[in-house]
Amino acid sequence: MAVSFRTLTTILIVACLISLAGCAAMNPAPGKRELMVVGNDEKVGISDAGAYVFSGPGRDTVSIIDIGTNPLAPNILVSLPLMNSIFGPPVNLAITPDESLALVANSMDAEKDGAGWKMVPDNRLYVIDLTTNPPALIDTVAVGKQPSGMSINRAGNLASIANRADNSISVLRIAGKKVTLIDTVTIGEQVAHVVFAPDGKRAIAGKFPGHKLALLEVNGEKVVYTKQDIPVGLWPYNFDIAPDGKLALSADNGAAGRSDGNADTVTVIDLESNPPRAIDKVVVGDAPEGFAISPTGNLAVALLLNGNDAAKNAWFYQRNGKVVALKIDGKKVTRSNEVEVRGLPEGAVFSNDGQYIYVGNYLDRDISILRVEGDRIVNTGKSLALPGQPASMRGRTR
Repeated sequence: MAVSFRTLTTILIVACLISLAGCAAMNPAPGKRELMVVGNDEKVGISDAGAYVFSGPGRDTVSIIDIGTNPLAPNILVSLPLMNSIFGPPVNLAITPDESLALVANSMDAEKDGAGWKMVPDNRLYVIDLTTNPPALIDTVAVGKQPSGMSINRAGNLASIANRADNSISVLRIAGKKVTLIDTVTIGEQVAHVVFAPDGKRAIAGKFPGHKLALLEVNGEKVVYTKQDIPVGLWPYNFDIAPDGKLALSADNGAAGRSDGNADTVTVIDLESNPPRAIDKVVVGDAPEGFAISPTGNLAVALLLNGNDAAKNAWFYQRNGKVVALKIDGKKVTRSNEVEVRGLPEGAVFSNDGQYIYVGNYLDRDISILRVEGDRIVNTGKSLALPGQPASMRGRTR
């Protein structure tokens, strides 16, 4: 069949455009700086029998990483010699909305125990100035015992930290580069994480052993526990609130911070209802720990321990973890797909545009880079080596 010159030209142009689009997806154009903070814990390992192995302090770091300039090849700007711990959820740190400060809570310290070591609650919050070159520690603030999950409000002037060993929440004022503890809210039972709603008028705290989320009211700098709770799945370790504030999703770990081979859930909470309530549960797999909702609001990811922390002869042991994508359509949340990452995935960070996801693999001392394609996720096969085991990681507060 004869093909006209015009038709052939059109075919060639379309082919070139498709090729360019593919190249652009694989090699995104350079962007502006966008920061992520990662806490690396070198004190805690896991034996072949699935037991924790403790060692002394002095090798931990906190890495400040630029993921914006080249999303597929992030750049570690600095790794500060600061202690961090896996025994706080993977969100015991945060970056202010303007990227001027990073707050990093150290949940646990190492203490000599005969010939070995044991982990004991710490109470330090590191304040890191991100505007200097390189970023630098500028202050250390005393908060509650075993400070864990943390949140900064969208205004960037208030932070809250769940203190697991104190059964309380620390409230901190952020004024420029000065961070001050201004109040402590008693919850009365262990809380693992706390998140501000987008409007800054309320917050949610996770009652880890209580299998509930506690509702908090926020009025200016005053945070009050309303004594109203929402029952969720077993052991809610991590959770997030959608950007529009209408929905919260709770990652229910199922086995108190470890995997056990059984399927666990993500609880869907309607925050527009009066009172707010759980409206659905989505089965995701074994031990969802790290969790994050995309800044686009249409996707969330749950990181599964998937038996990585188990004894190697356990029936449910798996070498690698998984990341499960959840499609968010209004108040309907459904499981999309899953991808394999590496050993013991802990923290997850979305890029500002929601196109990339960074997953910290604790056992492999690196970060897997995933790409979002519609309501599905793809492992790009690219990774970033770290100076230690990534116990926690967080991007800019949005």
